[in-house]
Amino acid sequence: MRILGINAVFHDPAAALVVDGRVVAAAEEERFSRRKHGKRPVPFATWELPEQAARWCLAEAGLEPADLDAVGYSYDPDLVDHDLDGVDPGWEELRTTYARRAPNFLKTALPGLDPGKVRFVRHHVAHAASSGLAAPFGDAAVLVADGRGEATSYLAGEYRDGKLAELAAQRLPHSLGLRYEDLTEHLGFARSSDEYKVMALASYGKPRFRDELSEVLAALPDGGFLAAPVDLTRFAPRREPGADFRPEHADLAASVQQRLEEVLLDLLRWLHAQTGQPRLTMAGGIALNCVANTRLLAEGPFDEIWVQPAAGDAGTALGAALHLAAELGEPAAPMPGADLGRGFTDAEIQQALETARLPYDRPDDLAATVAQALADDEIVAWFQGRAEFGPRALGHRSLLAHPGHRRNLERLNDVKGREQFRPVAPMVLAGRARELFERGPVPSPHMLFVHDVRPEWRDRIPAVTHVDGTARIQTVDPADEPLVARMLDEFAARTGIPVVVNTSLNTAGRPMVDSPRDALECFGSSPIDLLAIGPFVVRRPA
Repeated sequence: MRILGINAVFHDPAAALVVDGRVVAAAEEERFSRRKHGKRPVPFATWELPEQAARWCLAEAGLEPADLDAVGYSYDPDLVDHDLDGVDPGWEELRTTYARRAPNFLKTALPGLDPGKVRFVRHHVAHAASSGLAAPFGDAAVLVADGRGEATSYLAGEYRDGKLAELAAQRLPHSLGLRYEDLTEHLGFARSSDEYKVMALASYGKPRFRDELSEVLAALPDGGFLAAPVDLTRFAPRREPGADFRPEHADLAASVQQRLEEVLLDLLRWLHAQTGQPRLTMAGGIALNCVANTRLLAEGPFDEIWVQPAAGDAGTALGAALHLAAELGEPAAPMPGADLGRGFTDAEIQQALETARLPYDRPDDLAATVAQALADDEIVAWFQGRAEFGPRALGHRSLLAHPGHRRNLERLNDVKGREQFRPVAPMVLAGRARELFERGPVPSPHMLFVHDVRPEWRDRIPAVTHVDGTARIQTVDPADEPLVARMLDEFAARTGIPVVVNTSLNTAGRPMVDSPRDALECFGSSPIDLLAIGPFVVRRPA
């Protein structure tokens, strides 16, 4: 069975291909279009069809549109309730009209596709399948929490033998994700885009509004919750973009973050009592909150938690394909990793370098060359293998730096054009992670949990130690990432530190670098010292 999954509803348009139950390819349209989150001017801001991503997925497998057995579209317009509180009926009608016509839009974008093969998959079912069917284990509980689907904002259930049993849902307007988006906008950040900035800002505040928020953000005995819109100005004034932060802004962020964690813990306890499962899988935008994830694992009832690396809406493309595969009798294989996007041959990379007329070298030992540059306190752009699916740079499209110099946090935020309160992450050899970090799971290959930096290491790796003493680590297994692991070994041999700084290879407002051309443009426009691209290195002239 050859099944294409499509997300083109709210944001993060993406495509994914599943063949005989195995994930072959998955990519976000922003990596091709270079429009972050796939956003265009209103009214088309949320409905970019992932034409380029879909065509690439098919080409990666050597397929034509006519070869597909089914196409899963991760939204069912027939389930939308236009009378829900807080929903604009005109806007919803426009959205659902677009979704209903999606089969014909896809036929135009993918000539040869039979529009009759397009099947609508409920948004939260697609999220659930992206985690429950892609996880590295079988039966498990599943929790999905995000801004919204067709008429709900939450799903709780369990997978047994590849089949989903739904146990709870929450209808709009109650939504943990939308309330976090409200906070994001109130604090002067971009809604449905900058929620991770709020999570970082929360570390600077005190949760002094937590008790008042518990009256409006609370779990219910039936597995649902209260999370209706609330007037945030009663806690802190609205911040205009670019304005200074006040202490109450950080306090409000800390309060909402803590209350979110407490509500999720209550929901997990309810779900565990219903299922008895020792393992939990998670998806939806809320599942990208790595601070909450860590507390859920530490204090919650589940022994193990696996989070879909592309937990946001891009992941519903993969989930829609996996859900249809399961319905059609194809057992799903575990997701092979997050590196599901485009890759380029050495010849293609060399041709891009020649076209750009840049001097380059091909060192005998790329890992050692990069490790030495990092030891010399240079900033390195790292472009290797297939691109990551999801928002995290995991050693394929990364910016690297020495973690032992505190100023490197400021340097990297300047390179990327980011706020200075934003942390950067450490990449560490899996076998040495417990030497430096405690709390949080190991291995942790997808940067979806935070760990406490051991006190004796905080002064040795200050660039990756957040203000609260934590770090969002990525562990590296040599069996999975041999080149990255060798680079880390070489860096440790030179510095005594088995860690390098790893942040995404992009600048503010731009999608992560995807192609060699993107990498060269980023290198040319930013104060990066060395670009390691495939087997080649490009150095900035002195």
